[in-house]
Amino acid sequence: MRIYVSRGLPADLMTRLRAAGNVTCPDRAAPPTEADLLNELPGHDAAVVQLTDPMSAAVLEAAAPTLRLAAQIAVGLDNIDELAAARHGVAVTHTPGVLTDATADLTMALMLAACRRVVEADRFVRAGRWDVWSLDLMTGMELRGATLGILGRGRIGRAVAHRAEAFGMRIQHTSRTSGIPLQELIRTSDVLSIHAPLTTGTWHLIDQRALMAMKPGSVLINTARGPLVDELYIAEALETGPLRAVGLDVFEEEPRVHPSLLNRGDVVLLPHIGSATDRTRHRMASMAVEAVEALAAGEPLPHRAPR
Repeated sequence: MRIYVSRGLPADLMTRLRAAGNVTCPDRAAPPTEADLLNELPGHDAAVVQLTDPMSAAVLEAAAPTLRLAAQIAVGLDNIDELAAARHGVAVTHTPGVLTDATADLTMALMLAACRRVVEADRFVRAGRWDVWSLDLMTGMELRGATLGILGRGRIGRAVAHRAEAFGMRIQHTSRTSGIPLQELIRTSDVLSIHAPLTTGTWHLIDQRALMAMKPGSVLINTARGPLVDELYIAEALETGPLRAVGLDVFEEEPRVHPSLLNRGDVVLLPHIGSATDRTRHRMASMAVEAVEALAAGEPLPHRAPR
């Protein structure tokens, strides 16, 4: 069996893949382009891919004569044309569940950083601007007693709610099957934390109208998917609208960030590190390897993505 790895994995996982078949792993640091995949992927039986790898319809068609598995090192499948994969008989696996705690922890870190102006205060000190303590120096929002709105009550949303309760926050939520209406969640939450999946129905779910309808002095946190929020209007909602601060780990056109956000002290920006703990990232990659090993052994594929 021939196995394609778009970018290198930890040494122990590469050893496992080599035990399962012949491995092709181009020597690159940057993600492959569509042209790279069109050139490199055909002839392989399995591919270990990441969110940055464009597994388009064209790529899947080119690889289809042999490709049987796309093992994604992520929960989301935004980069994979799932209809094309199904059409060409390519199974898709992903990494559900394993990154729940890491992402929930990161959400709380972003929430605290945005509400308590942690990054802004750090820059203030480093710039030598702190010359005296004062009663109103870097005041922010206290979490105890604040209302946290959870948009999307899946695994991560529930884990964030559990953590936030320990901080004394009041929890409310909306999801596809339960909770309060979205408009009410937006209007009444002191902190709105987004944990919904990206679909055609949730693209720009938080648009200009929603941003301007948020509670005065509120904070927006997004660790889910960038396109759920229309970045174009975030700065406006901070300058002339209700927002106090924003914390973002995901963006519409990663790694590009809207220029209006880059120099703002009231915006905390992170490079999509919700799952970035040593243990979680290794487990995610290991789950992809498990799928390849199962394919090589003729066993049922674990971690198959729902269709």
